[in-house]
Amino acid sequence: MPAAALPPDHTERLALLRELDLLDTPAEPVFDRVVRLASCLLQVPMAAFSLIDAERQWCKSRVGIEAAETPRADAFCGHTILQDEPLVVPDARSDPRFARNPLVTGAPDIRFHVGVPVRSSDGLALGALCAIDVVPRQLDAEQNAVLVELAAIIMREVQYRERLAAAR
Repeated sequence: MPAAALPPDHTERLALLRELDLLDTPAEPVFDRVVRLASCLLQVPMAAFSLIDAERQWCKSRVGIEAAETPRADAFCGHTILQDEPLVVPDARSDPRFARNPLVTGAPDIRFHVGVPVRSSDGLALGALCAIDVVPRQLDAEQNAVLVELAAIIMREVQYRERLAAAR
């Protein structure tokens, strides 16, 4: 399985991630609520707000996912942060980017994945809000809009913390 390419702003992204002090920190209600809503409203067994650092995908908040982190090479969200629109993978088994991914061929048996990039004020993609299912599927326009709106809540919180960090 090919790992996602590094974004052109990779160095700046990593510096901001460190500055925001979100990685390897305890769960927080604001993120947990949004992730639970994503799972419930999209009727998926798994959802997460993940951050992509140099070597891994780390889940700041997650529902239905045991592992707090995965190698960056296996991260669907590593692909999500490379685009402006949501990344929709209707059936991971038939997508050449993911068909041999260990998260598809083994637990948690990902089939469907949709992720929306979470960006800084300057547009750096720090991570993603994603919804995951164990069966192939599609989102309708309303479900897609719901996920984009929920990602906007997370993005607003991240950007607020960015402003606080800049003020320090």
